Amino acid sequence: MSEETIFSEVDEELRSERMRNLWRRFGPFVIGAAVLIVVMVGVNEGWRWYQNSVSARSSDQFYSAISLIENGDSPAALIALDETVASGSGSYPVLARFAKAALLAKDGKLDEAVAAYDALSTDLSQPRLRDVALVLAASNLVDKGDVKSVEARVGGLIAPDNALRNVARELVGLARYASGDAKGASEIFAQIVADPGVSLDLLRRVQIYQEQLLSQGIKPPVTKDALANPASLVTTATPAVANETPPTPGN
Repeated sequence: MSEETIFSEVDEELRSERMRNLWRRFGPFVIGAAVLIVVMVGVNEGWRWYQNSVSARSSDQFYSAISLIENGDSPAALIALDETVASGSGSYPVLARFAKAALLAKDGKLDEAVAAYDALSTDLSQPRLRDVALVLAASNLVDKGDVKSVEARVGGLIAPDNALRNVARELVGLARYASGDAKGASEIFAQIVADPGVSLDLLRRVQIYQEQLLSQGIKPPVTKDALANPASLVTTATPAVANETPPTPGN
């Protein structure tokens, strides 16, 4: 192996590491909107069900489990969440299943977390929550670069009328990059930029991804929508975006 090849591979690895670091930095914000939907459903349903004595116990069970998670006692939290799933009422069993899947992911048990989210995506009757489960499952597969698995879960969400379409695109783009398909990642990031309904938070993240790709010599494809909105085009003159503090999800 030549010295030039060695340095080329090292440089590529460093670039890949930078993109992985971006994902670790922004990952929580990617799924922030999805989690917010779950939390809002939980708050609304929780208040509704807490008003009767039958569901007060379920509320106590669930929030006790959350306290255990916050205190770092995963084994006890998993037991408490399982109890809520088995005997809880109202929406608490569903919230407990989401919390359990998130805890498994937090503890590095990604395969189990993905399986838990997949189960939610098939069991739930509410379309919004099914979509959230699919997004959360896919978010735990991004680092593997398993594009097919990510697309199998969120590809169907990339529809004009789906509120999570751009989050789904983002996950597919990151998975493509992780798989080595930087050009494919650039193409789908460009779709996000061209979407008139993209949120400012997501647009900022994607511009940062595009800056990273631009440093590798990969320019975003120019679409008709982008030409109509020149400010959306990423150039070497936009590094200030990367230095901004990411906004809090939901703001």
